[in-house]
Amino acid sequence: MNNSQAMLDLIRTRRSVRTFKPDMLPRDVIDRIAEAGTYAPTARNTQSPIIVAVTNKDVRDRLSKWNAEVIGAENDPFYGAPVVLVVLADKSCPNRVYDGSLVMENLMLAAHALGVGSCWIHRAREVFERQEAKELLKSLGIEGEYEGIGNCILGYVDGEEPQAAPRKENWVYHID
Repeated sequence: MNNSQAMLDLIRTRRSVRTFKPDMLPRDVIDRIAEAGTYAPTARNTQSPIIVAVTNKDVRDRLSKWNAEVIGAENDPFYGAPVVLVVLADKSCPNRVYDGSLVMENLMLAAHALGVGSCWIHRAREVFERQEAKELLKSLGIEGEYEGIGNCILGYVDGEEPQAAPRKENWVYHID
């Protein structure tokens, strides 16, 4: 299989995973996935997003709790995944949401390529508007105003990988 076909197959077979083993991913795997995020295209190459890789269980659990509070839930919105890559983007960048969304896609595709399950979990914006979350960033030396774009949860899949739903009709229209 050539590289082009392998890439298209990777895109076609990536799925959101919601059942994870508790096993921690090796640091080099996390770093490879995060690095893929840094190669996402950004408007005018502003590189406005940042990625916060969370493997500390206490911090991960705090983020999960805050995320659940946004929707009034008590369950773990991170589905037990041991790693969270939080994507944030500089609020002064007008294209921050698009830039951060492209980072999220790169993270999920890289995870799939490396045999790691992933899922985009929303509510990063609301969580990182909280004072406690801003203090967390500050404790990491992250200064400035950032908007939460998404939480990319990562871990080894527990069970079967989800299958694709059938594609809807009339998705693509051609103008010849």
